[in-house]
Amino acid sequence: MLLPMQVHLTLPPWIGEMVDHSRRYTTDEDRMGLAIALARRNIEHGLGGPFGAAVFNAEGRVVSVGVNRVIPQTCSAAHAEMMAYMSAQQRLASYRLNANGGRYTLASSAQPCCQCYGATVWAGIDELLIGARAEDVEELTEFDEGPLPADWAGELERRGIAVRRDILRDQACDVLASYGARGASY
Repeated sequence: MLLPMQVHLTLPPWIGEMVDHSRRYTTDEDRMGLAIALARRNIEHGLGGPFGAAVFNAEGRVVSVGVNRVIPQTCSAAHAEMMAYMSAQQRLASYRLNANGGRYTLASSAQPCCQCYGATVWAGIDELLIGARAEDVEELTEFDEGPLPADWAGELERRGIAVRRDILRDQACDVLASYGARGASY
């Protein structure tokens, strides 16, 4: 039996408890702290993989967040970064977030995989903040991050996207290690 042709992705109900829309997340560490907290909560609830992401505007306010929802939503595109991008694009009614001159930052608890890297090129962000590295993900879990260009960070920077890595890396790796130790596959 085939289901009707439609796409409907949702974030878990606890997301509202995690996000303070009135708060200004002014430092890279503040922003990454939220992404890591989202990843940790996602595995605590058993509702997806150990990844969290958040889009912030130039004032440091949360525009959207995302967590990995691949298994619960039966959708290979439902990675944390993708969920954050899609939610931000819907909220701002723009397929390219910075199309109207605003500046946007994505904080991702781990380096984007090949799918999320591709979306990052087109999403319209100006800064990418990364916690754990791809090699951390592959070492601590069973995830395959896929192929990236040899100079992936340089490719983003040539497109006007600043890349900052290893922000709260140890904390991000702790979440990955916790997930990996459980042998979880969601």
